[in-house]
Amino acid sequence: MGDVTAAGEQARHSDTMRAAARVGLVAYGLVHLVVAWIALQVAWGDGGEASHEGALHELVKQPLGEPLMWVAACGLWALALWQVMTAIWGHRAVFDDKHRAVKRLAALGRAIVYAAIGASAARTASGSGGKSEDAKGEALTADLLSAPAGRTLVAAIGVAILVLAGFHVHRALSDHFTHDLDARATSGASRSPVLLFGRAGYLGKGAAIGVVGVLFGWAALAYDPGKAGGLDDALKTVRDQPFGPYLLTLVAIGLAAFGLFCFAWARYVRTR
Repeated sequence: MGDVTAAGEQARHSDTMRAAARVGLVAYGLVHLVVAWIALQVAWGDGGEASHEGALHELVKQPLGEPLMWVAACGLWALALWQVMTAIWGHRAVFDDKHRAVKRLAALGRAIVYAAIGASAARTASGSGGKSEDAKGEALTADLLSAPAGRTLVAAIGVAILVLAGFHVHRALSDHFTHDLDARATSGASRSPVLLFGRAGYLGKGAAIGVVGVLFGWAALAYDPGKAGGLDDALKTVRDQPFGPYLLTLVAIGLAAFGLFCFAWARYVRTR
């Protein structure tokens, strides 16, 4: 068992894994920049699908889009693998068992997100994108609502999403996102822009995810799967509120800031 642990730790800290993680983080950042751009169009015009899948469809239309999409998929899968390794072997220096377990569960959650977006990138590159994120969310909600205690399950999902949104906001306000970065990112001339992008980015993501959680809660209360939805529905819900275009513009700026933070994260990625 000790040999397996040592081998896993060595692989997690290797230069190869660091390089692969950087590719994945650049891809993740680029997706957020495109989502932010689509969100701005949604705020002030018709726009497209402001979601991860919508961003991937936009990217694959660009010159060399298909091969670059496969590179992005592989990078995101590598990023997911790195987070799985972190969930298994990481945070060994954290002596509080409960705190270490929370950090490892967070790494596992990130692995699932990265793997899912990587799978979407691969489907988009192969021309088999399928349903939109919002359609999938509504279908899942309909299935859950028809199950025993379905409204409770959908409400629980809404609460879990709101907790995730709160986690993002907490990372923004506490600067906990700097724990993922090499020390060079938070010292010298790079400190101010990295902190700015990280704070604004996690706040923007927290706001967008929070609205998704509210939509799931609304679906549970109304007993209507059509009330639920993904990121695109959430951003359009923001747009339809009083001063909605201005609020959505702020969220778009936050999502763009998160994309730029991912580029900084790629440069200063900390695998140890």
